[in-house]
Amino acid sequence: MNLLTMVDNSNNNVVLLGSGFSMFGMRARIALAEKGIKYEYKEEDLSNKSSLLLEMNPIQKKIPVLIHNGKPIGESLIILEYIDMVWNNNNNGAAPIMLLPSDPYDKAQARFWADFVDHKVYHASRRIWTSKGDEQELAKKGFIESMKQLEEFLGDKPYFGGENFGFVDVALIPFYCWFYTYEMFGNFKLVTFCPTIISWANRCIKSRESVSMTLADGKEVYESVLDYKKKFLMD
Repeated sequence: MNLLTMVDNSNNNVVLLGSGFSMFGMRARIALAEKGIKYEYKEEDLSNKSSLLLEMNPIQKKIPVLIHNGKPIGESLIILEYIDMVWNNNNNGAAPIMLLPSDPYDKAQARFWADFVDHKVYHASRRIWTSKGDEQELAKKGFIESMKQLEEFLGDKPYFGGENFGFVDVALIPFYCWFYTYEMFGNFKLVTFCPTIISWANRCIKSRESVSMTLADGKEVYESVLDYKKKFLMD
């Protein structure tokens, strides 16, 4: 299916609230593209949050938020599962693109590793550019170790979902456009430690239009982070 030719879901009003270079917002955009869903994207200024965001996500007040027929869904991994469950068939009669596998064990494994990305990869990677000295070195070590564990899980499969691009791939691939930022602040090259992960990321970009259309430019992310640090994090 050409991802630029979206499925007509005229009975479904779909809005996505996202912001800048957020990898979590990119996840939702990739999943919607994989399913061929038309939606309206609304960019949020997180320093001046819109009344819509505060209304749709009053507890966390953060993005992404998927609004489907006026009902909000928050948290990116929950959004991915929601998209996968709701849009589980194609209008043209072709086999549906499913992000989560049907086998219960494989599904549990996919959820585990996607959660691993959120709780191990993200927290370590963020500390690489928000900290200095020993704390930064520990963060870099933790990030590389987490990526090596993901690389071991990937093995010689083309995707984390095996032959099919799936849930864990969508969860991790938006981090790729942040790799340059981590490398610049941490003074390392991820390909030195995890060449298979880099090969996997390049495969996703080349083979999945949803990914190539969505991922931000790594150097633009880096420049944005530099600006953010000057405004909010520098002493």
